[in-house]
Amino acid sequence: MRRRRLANRRGFIAAALIALVACIILFLMHRPPICTCGHVELWHGALDSGNSQHIADWYSLSHVIHGFLFYAGARLLLKRRPIGPRLALAVLIESAWEILENSPIIIDRYRTTTIALGYSGDTILNSMSDIGMMTLGFLFAARAPVWVTVALAVALELLALAVIRDNLTLNVLMLTWPIDAVRDWQAAL
Repeated sequence: MRRRRLANRRGFIAAALIALVACIILFLMHRPPICTCGHVELWHGALDSGNSQHIADWYSLSHVIHGFLFYAGARLLLKRRPIGPRLALAVLIESAWEILENSPIIIDRYRTTTIALGYSGDTILNSMSDIGMMTLGFLFAARAPVWVTVALAVALELLALAVIRDNLTLNVLMLTWPIDAVRDWQAAL
């Protein structure tokens, strides 16, 4: 039992250190720390150049769902490990995505295949918030019944779809297999 608690604590510490390293890498990539507009918003609900620049926006919902999915994957891969090491793996994957997402190749891909025509990448604040949102989703999934987590994931996807005509499912689709009809439908908002 003591070894399990120690492994759990080490996992949580590793998760925090991984997020810190991601923050440093984003800084070294010359990502802006906060919105170049000069202020910080807790919630940015408009679909404009402020997306991915503040603490939270409609795309934060997809990062919560990342947490749900990463919890399920970590539970399958690390069955006998406590939650700390599982979370460290999830934070590693999310951090790697945040770094990749802010690379020129992905920024350009978003600009050419999705409705994010003016997308310039995330601020460091937003990337760290995205990692935090994933962590919240992961910890929620670790505590909630599976059916509640699945129902919430579907609800979050449908909410984002209804409000901004975009969600995690469409984002993945449009990054990997762009469909003009979907992009046209999204742009009509």
